[in-house]
Amino acid sequence: MDFSAKLEQLQAKADETVAATRAAAVENREQLKQRIDKAQDDANQAMQGAKQQVEETADRAESKWAQMKADAAARREDFKAKIEKWAELDASDAIDYAVYAVDGAQLAVLNALDARVYADEQAKIVGT
Repeated sequence: MDFSAKLEQLQAKADETVAATRAAAVENREQLKQRIDKAQDDANQAMQGAKQQVEETADRAESKWAQMKADAAARREDFKAKIEKWAELDASDAIDYAVYAVDGAQLAVLNALDARVYADEQAKIVGT
């Protein structure tokens, strides 16, 4: 398992979120709404992908666990290797979840910026 590549993907996602937040900070409400819609779509897609991966991992783990229980005495070394592989899958899933969390953070920041722009617009209207 190439954890470095997965962590680089996470770093790229975090960098993308920082850049999007900086750009969004100077946008008008319509631009923010478009950015929020895109971020929501991206987050939904990421969540579906993560959910599917978790389900696949759970299915793999259940079937592997049943197999290991049946022949644990004869396959102690095989059991060790599978546990190590499971740990790798668990680490991979954790990184994928972190990417999903970054997507959620981006969406929350964009919503906060939108709320600020809306409040400023409303304050101008009330002030006139």
